[in-house]
Amino acid sequence: MLAMLRDLFQHQAYADAALLNAIKQHEVASRDRELREILHHTLLAHRFWIHLSQGLPFSAEDERHVPGSLGPIAALYRDTQALEHAWLARLDESDLARTLESPYLPCRRVSVSEALVQVCLHSQGHRS
Repeated sequence: MLAMLRDLFQHQAYADAALLNAIKQHEVASRDRELREILHHTLLAHRFWIHLSQGLPFSAEDERHVPGSLGPIAALYRDTQALEHAWLARLDESDLARTLESPYLPCRRVSVSEALVQVCLHSQGHRS
């Protein structure tokens, strides 16, 4: 399962970079507020699950601000991908079964593997 997740995250990083570059090259799209909000929402969900899985603090209040331009969003994507790449490289198959809890998900417990699948599904346009 871990090998598959690493492959999915590697493909996701490639697809995210291609999408952001395509938007950047299109002047109207690069300034579109709604598009920035969608990209930011996807990234926010991604960052939530990755932070939760790594035991890192996550504040929805701090993360909710949508940047006014594409550049900061692209930088957040790159930073998040670097963080997850380093973590996935250290992750062991047995780590995937660890149970996660969050105040943002009251009465709901998920495994690390389920959280990582949520990241992949959300990034592909499915909403959790």
